[in-house]
Amino acid sequence: MLSRLKYTFVNQPSHFDPNTSDTAPVLPRSRQDNASITTIEKPPIHRIETSFNIFITYAKIRAHKLCATDLQYVALFFVGVFCFFVVEEPTLVFKILIALALLIAILIPITSQFFFPFLPIAAYLFLFYSSRFIPTEWRPPIWVTVLPTLETALYGGNLSSMLASSPRAVLDVLAWLPYGIMHYGAPFVVSALIFVFASPGSLPVFARSFGYMSLVGVIVQNMFPTCPPWYEIRNGLTPASYDMPGSPGGLARVDQLFGTSLYTSAFSASPLAFGAFPSLHSADAVLEALFLSHIFPRLTPLFFVYVLWIWWSTMYLTHHYFIDLMGGAVFATAVFLVARWNFLPNPQKGKRSRWQYEYIEVADYDLPPSRPTLSRSMTPLGASEMGEDEMTEPFVEPKKRPDEDDYY
Repeated sequence: MLSRLKYTFVNQPSHFDPNTSDTAPVLPRSRQDNASITTIEKPPIHRIETSFNIFITYAKIRAHKLCATDLQYVALFFVGVFCFFVVEEPTLVFKILIALALLIAILIPITSQFFFPFLPIAAYLFLFYSSRFIPTEWRPPIWVTVLPTLETALYGGNLSSMLASSPRAVLDVLAWLPYGIMHYGAPFVVSALIFVFASPGSLPVFARSFGYMSLVGVIVQNMFPTCPPWYEIRNGLTPASYDMPGSPGGLARVDQLFGTSLYTSAFSASPLAFGAFPSLHSADAVLEALFLSHIFPRLTPLFFVYVLWIWWSTMYLTHHYFIDLMGGAVFATAVFLVARWNFLPNPQKGKRSRWQYEYIEVADYDLPPSRPTLSRSMTPLGASEMGEDEMTEPFVEPKKRPDEDDYY
């Protein structure tokens, strides 16, 4: 797995001192019994960088050893260059100023600790906005019949048309709340919950997972343009073209209900009017539910009730077929599993906030299980609560500690 690119496990026979050592003995995972080994590290998990000294970042870059995961920044660079030259608005001077501001934010330590994990999200937003400026001759043809045909073949009919056949004002509001309001605020709420209650290092993993999932989703939507249900309702199965405006679908009724034109204007000018598959509304909701379930396992049913609510609203408002939702859900689940198996720190029993953590646990699923005995005299940081038969692997030491920015 990707974690093997970052860590090498070796024996450390010396006695562990939690006040001076950066590594602690391996303890068993508290919630995932299928893990083979756990690395426990003691990084500066409570300190947030407050320096404005660019040379600190420069020193970190010089000390950094290149690895396979650094290819992500090469990919982000090419996405940024593509968008920079494709976008027609704003002007060239303004685009240069934005690029310089981003570069400065990455170099200054106090801001780089937040902007490095935010880079995939910034690339996703930039590419989504840039999609409207991609020349038509570069674009593939729009697939009009593929989604309704698959919908009928897999589910026996168009579920979106069935749900939207009898609109009601109450249902319009119930669909508008998750689709038009909560969907856009949920990433910020989830990020705040992860920062406060999850183990340190979880928030950057969520940010990168969310950003890369959304970025690849927009790339797929550009390379495989498909028509949403509202197009079939409005135009049937006639061929579509890129000069056709988007549609708010059922959200037009919400605008009429509240006497606004917010959603009509926004969706009519959407940069990706034909980006039905995969549904990022579904992908975002599933990813958020999986991360929150990782932190609050007892509330898992509540989080997936929100997912079902989003699914219903997208079909009722005629913005997605059910197959779009399944595509987004599968994509989000795959992204979460990669993050979970390689980068996401484990929650620890009895820890209610990030400020109660003395160390973090990073699982490695590649190594075979082993159970040498750890004497109770060597048990640090609350390990005495566990039985001797539960203790595994005497000591491990990372070959290279992760960057400090990864723990905020």
